[in-house]
Amino acid sequence: MKQKQIIVFVLAAIGLLVTPLILQTFGNAWVRIADMALLYVLLALGLNIVVGYAGLLDLGYVAFFAIGAYMYALLASPHLSENFPAIAAMFPNGLHMPIWVVIPASAGLAGLFGVLLGAPTLRLRGDYLAIVTLGFGEIIRVFMNNLDQPFNITNGPKGIGEIDSLSFFGMSFGSSIEIGSYEIPSVTLYFYLFLVLVIFSVNISHRLQLSRVGRAWMAIREDEIAAKAMGINTRNLKLLAFGMGATFGGVSGAMFASFQGFISPESFSLMESIMIVAMVVLGGIGHLPGVILGAIALSALPEVLRYVAGPLQSMTGGRLDAAILRQLLIASAMIGVMLLRPRGLWPAPEHGKSLASTKP
Repeated sequence: MKQKQIIVFVLAAIGLLVTPLILQTFGNAWVRIADMALLYVLLALGLNIVVGYAGLLDLGYVAFFAIGAYMYALLASPHLSENFPAIAAMFPNGLHMPIWVVIPASAGLAGLFGVLLGAPTLRLRGDYLAIVTLGFGEIIRVFMNNLDQPFNITNGPKGIGEIDSLSFFGMSFGSSIEIGSYEIPSVTLYFYLFLVLVIFSVNISHRLQLSRVGRAWMAIREDEIAAKAMGINTRNLKLLAFGMGATFGGVSGAMFASFQGFISPESFSLMESIMIVAMVVLGGIGHLPGVILGAIALSALPEVLRYVAGPLQSMTGGRLDAAILRQLLIASAMIGVMLLRPRGLWPAPEHGKSLASTKP
């Protein structure tokens, strides 16, 4: 059995390593789609801690994504130096902080905001918690959209550009590298970076799930009153879930800002937050393979359907808008999956076992 597992692991590793090289033969656009899919996997893994493990419905998760992205943009771009003379005096060439400063700062600020969000919502559950977190996400987006006066911090709806690419031991991910006669473009380098982060995040999530903290989260998810009666500190564990999930979102936001080189409030709309929740639910709440599958499916499907909506629009003589048709196809696919597999594409094996045992 172990030998088979080792073989499967080796084949999976080889497949992941060669995936961007194969996609690169069809153009960098396909590698970019794969990069964004991995970013959404990171986001879904973070939200799964809050929704899947602790059972706290969070509809404002995109706020932590935005906080991490803006923190990275402010610390790795000339924006602050151009708008604040005091900062320009200290950093005449602009703020270009190293990765060792920017990533922890993005994760730490997002985690802090996660705790601040969790603190006043400890007594809320279900729909009420969803409404509060939804409002929090919209508040953050509105703040980012309006913090260009009286002090220009976020540059408002214009967004922040000229963001530095990640640099690791002198190697910049923003430019291609050559190995012999073979050139590896920037999008492929980012794929490998995001892949390492995903593997690291999966390992953390798996260990959390098996730990005492993870079991306590699941007890709260199943029955909070019973968990409290058993001596579980539900307040601290809820705050920890919000903080841990937000940290994942902050790191993802920093990676997004580095990858795009430009961010604006439009990238952090309510629809993005709903899509991240849908990834977790569609894949299988609380089950890591299902969450990863759901994130890849829902992030890659819209881009793949671009190549389907165009021909369909041509068949109708241009009477149907390709963008609307693409959204219709995505919604139809999601509805079909939920009807055929209501527990998700890859649900947890133990989920619903008690219900199945009560059937006559």
